[in-house]
Amino acid sequence: MKAHAARIAARTAVAVAVALSVPAALTGCGGQQGAGGGPGDETARSVKAYDINPQPREKVKDGGTLRWGVNEFPAQWNRNHVDGNLAVAAVISNALLPAPFLSDEKAVIRPNPDYVLDAKLTAREPKQVVTYRLNPKARWSDGKPITWADYEAQWQALNGKDPRYRIVSATGYQDIQKVVRGRDDHEVVVTFARPFGDWQSLFGPLLPASANRTPDAFNNAWLNNIPVTAGPFRLKGFDQTAKTITLVRDEQWWGQRAKLDQIVYRASEQDALIGAFGNGELDVADIGPSAPDYARARTTRDAQVRQAAGPDFRHITFNGSSDLLRDQRVRQAVQLGVNRQAIAQSDLQGLDWPITPLGNHFFMNTQEGYQDNAGALGAYDPARAKQLLDQAGWKVAGAVRQKDGRPLALRFVVPSGVQVSKSEAELVQSMLSQIGVQVSIQAVPSDDFFTKYVIPGNFDLTAFAYIGTPFPVSSSYGIYANAPDGKTWNANFGRTGSQAIDDAMNKASQSLDPAKARVATNEADRLIWQEVNVLPLYQRPQNVAVRSSLANVGARGFYDLRYENIGFTP
Repeated sequence: MKAHAARIAARTAVAVAVALSVPAALTGCGGQQGAGGGPGDETARSVKAYDINPQPREKVKDGGTLRWGVNEFPAQWNRNHVDGNLAVAAVISNALLPAPFLSDEKAVIRPNPDYVLDAKLTAREPKQVVTYRLNPKARWSDGKPITWADYEAQWQALNGKDPRYRIVSATGYQDIQKVVRGRDDHEVVVTFARPFGDWQSLFGPLLPASANRTPDAFNNAWLNNIPVTAGPFRLKGFDQTAKTITLVRDEQWWGQRAKLDQIVYRASEQDALIGAFGNGELDVADIGPSAPDYARARTTRDAQVRQAAGPDFRHITFNGSSDLLRDQRVRQAVQLGVNRQAIAQSDLQGLDWPITPLGNHFFMNTQEGYQDNAGALGAYDPARAKQLLDQAGWKVAGAVRQKDGRPLALRFVVPSGVQVSKSEAELVQSMLSQIGVQVSIQAVPSDDFFTKYVIPGNFDLTAFAYIGTPFPVSSSYGIYANAPDGKTWNANFGRTGSQAIDDAMNKASQSLDPAKARVATNEADRLIWQEVNVLPLYQRPQNVAVRSSLANVGARGFYDLRYENIGFTP
């Protein structure tokens, strides 16, 4: 999954995406409503799967500039790089880069004919084999055709064998035995050493072989640069001063011609976006779970808020490598000291959204496979929290507990300008003070939040959103995977894990039977609740403010936007 000052760890096909101010979530497979009764049914009834004002191309005007507000100005544009796993980066580069598959609003996956004419499982025994038939018209902006060699190079870069590649996750790629040329350059034959059920999650976004051939190219060639594209739009340029990224229609695009002349993304702190939208300076802005912004957007002239059930969840990450949180008992105590219901009530008040704490790290409560595995550790239980702290040696000494003369004082890092993060931190600060834990709040620049704080582990607690995909395990694996060397955590920002969690996730990802995969996924989830890495808060609503005349864009849920179809209606 991936966050709304967001880290898209926006979940990409093999990694979770994150966003800063808009909470994100891990997605479950299928995107179907939860089986059985429960809070998921209420959510499913009260919100849409997607809300984008879908219109046929003939009803969309040709031309125009779309002004799109984002809350971060990415530096790393290789989304398979740990620093590039951002929701914002995906929102922009999805208009520029190949995606072999597309998801509809129900999370049904189909080949994207602009790039892949056909892709199917061609063998199960003795090895799983997948064969892709590529669109021979597809080519990179440098004139080179998109071929099997691009797929082979991406596998080599992302399979985890060379630690010099700073990858988000090796999930799926590490299970591939070989990627070879088929009957010609436009056929790719992928043979797996171990079964991988979510094979459709791989190779998206696809980068050219040049980006993956060497660690230096992978890590640095796409830093403050998008050197090659292959989509309905191409990059016109970055303006670091104005914080804008401009895309223009690519006239060399072999697919349906883009309706818009250009898209101008403007980066600003989240709190400023809704002001710019209200003043008529933006046409699209993701407003996240902010009741004041939601109310203001709804009263803006010629505008509307499009709302859908996001494959996203808001959460708090616990840094298990922090000196104060290395002890699992302390992490469990802090988790028990957090009232998730109260935080959800505060975040979601005024948003016309069901207030239901999320009980799963992989499945949303509107998805098949969802079950609440939180148990006693998902409850608000200050008394039990105090007992665990006593057992861990943190004794009451005035308002703040101490151990060996050291206070139990945690640092909660938040991105500046993101009101929901500030509010959550203040609530946690108040809640934990009741069990003798001191919390200081550190606001940092939004552009630095992930790269200088979350990814390096420069925090004790933090909150953001994970943005999901239709692949619950493969997109989330990296968040919870144990470090193979005890040091390289990749997308696991909580820096805790276990072999048992890895084994359960591997069992789920290797199963070609969806029902068995869901059972194993829930077993992994139960273990993560014990480990205390990520504390899920709630499945978030996608709230996107748009001009009323805009078509084919808004709150997309699982639906992959077709950027060439976005535009204005008469």
